[in-house]
Amino acid sequence: MAMKKTLTLAGSDSSGGAGIQADLKTFQELGVYGMNALTSIVTMDPHNGWSHDVYPIDVDVVEKQLNTILSVKIDAMKTGMLGSVEIIELGARKIDEFNLDKVVIDPVMVCKGEDEVLQPENTDAMRELLLPRATITTPNLFEAGQLAQTGRIKTIDGMKDAAVKIHELGAKTVVIKGGKALDHEKAIDLFYDGKEFTLLEEKKISTTYNHGAGCSFAAAITANLANGKSVEESVAAAKDFVAAAIAHGWKLNEYVGPVMHGAFNKFGGIE
Repeated sequence: MAMKKTLTLAGSDSSGGAGIQADLKTFQELGVYGMNALTSIVTMDPHNGWSHDVYPIDVDVVEKQLNTILSVKIDAMKTGMLGSVEIIELGARKIDEFNLDKVVIDPVMVCKGEDEVLQPENTDAMRELLLPRATITTPNLFEAGQLAQTGRIKTIDGMKDAAVKIHELGAKTVVIKGGKALDHEKAIDLFYDGKEFTLLEEKKISTTYNHGAGCSFAAAITANLANGKSVEESVAAAKDFVAAAIAHGWKLNEYVGPVMHGAFNKFGGIE
């Protein structure tokens, strides 16, 4: 029986914890065949506090990668770090050209550990070109505030307000990742389908070893959609997958600790 096929259009994390590395590990754990079109390479300077440098891939090379992958039928795709407005435009065009209907938009705007938006002009392009093509979009609190133009989100009501605004921009469904950043006793994500809000709650995990959690969450949704789950089922299952990955995160070096992508399959969900 042929495996379902998935695409990630995203950047490479040279440290291996996030980006396409996280996506492909997640796809493998969830039983789908993952392919990647690389948009950028991110390196970290071990002699300068692990500061990040981003090296975009030429848009023509990105298109050739996409043409390679899309020459076979894929069952679901996701986006991650997109290096330029031109690549965002390319992604939107390919979604239309190949009639892709299970599209997860993870609107990556900053590298973990960094607090500066990588390319501010990309936010408008994502808002205009990618959200209307999204089966679901998966912003964190910062990204949701940027997309919805609400500013910093601190409460569940703020998450709901942003989710409505993002849905109005064209995304069919929205999940805002509150996680441990929200001032709440539990890790809260908010799912919105245009009609109803669903709170997804999990106990907070006290750890800093969560590098790649957001990428892995979006990738898990993508794999679950490819495997035939509904959007809401895909989100709930992805939250369980990532909670286990965070719970078993580990120290890579003095700067970062990645999640363990194999944790859910090896140890099961967290109690």
